[in-house]
Amino acid sequence: MASNLLLVAFLCMIMMLLSSAIPAEKQNQDLVAAIEEMQRANYFTFVMLINMSPPDTRLEGNVTFLMPNDRMLAKMAMPEGSVSGFLLQHSIPSPLLFGTLEKFPTGTTIPSSLPNFMLRITNNGRKDFSVNNVKIISPNLCVAGSSIRCHGINGILSEADMSVNNSTAPPSSSCPNSTCRASSPSPSSPPSNYTQNLIPPPTTTLTAPTPTEADFGVQKSGSSHSINFPACLMLTIVMLNKKQFPDTNSVLFINLVHHLKKEQKNSRL
Repeated sequence: MASNLLLVAFLCMIMMLLSSAIPAEKQNQDLVAAIEEMQRANYFTFVMLINMSPPDTRLEGNVTFLMPNDRMLAKMAMPEGSVSGFLLQHSIPSPLLFGTLEKFPTGTTIPSSLPNFMLRITNNGRKDFSVNNVKIISPNLCVAGSSIRCHGINGILSEADMSVNNSTAPPSSSCPNSTCRASSPSPSSPPSNYTQNLIPPPTTTLTAPTPTEADFGVQKSGSSHSINFPACLMLTIVMLNKKQFPDTNSVLFINLVHHLKKEQKNSRL
């Protein structure tokens, strides 16, 4: 019974190994076929870099290689240990024929196999199609296998400048005077200076005007008092003598009252 269980487990292990080996073998076949096509197109230096690179499943299938020619690679100084990064930088993690790439409009960015390294498309037609400002000059060099495609380019890919032809236009430098002043405020002045600009500085001490006699209704000295005192004295005498000379005093009293009113009017004027 135990031997039967061991046999079943052994058979399952073999089946798992075979199932995992079939895709890897197929990928290796596609890579071998792609290398042969690269050599026929005289991209020997790029083939050498693939052979120098440590095993990496990202470079063995489901990939599109963008290959600089031998002359371009001969001018480049590649540090030791950077071969894998260079190949990842010059590849797309999907097998794309040139007809598929042509459908991407200008400004499209696609990821490379190297993390955080983007590829920017410039599509001006089949004869002027660029990736990061490097033209594709020999499309569809690898077509034998189903999981690997390759295209020849005329340069080394560098970091794309995402600010060029950006869909978001920068703000215009020309604007009306009022708009420019509003968009670029000047530094605010201190509160004390701002207050001094609004409130004028105090001048000399203001003195209240001397009140005039007309403002308070004061009568001129020597006119009302000098007139009223004798008039009052005469009025008193008339009142005292009124009982003895009623007729004469009444007439004198009336005249005296009119005289007093007249004097008061003159004093006010």
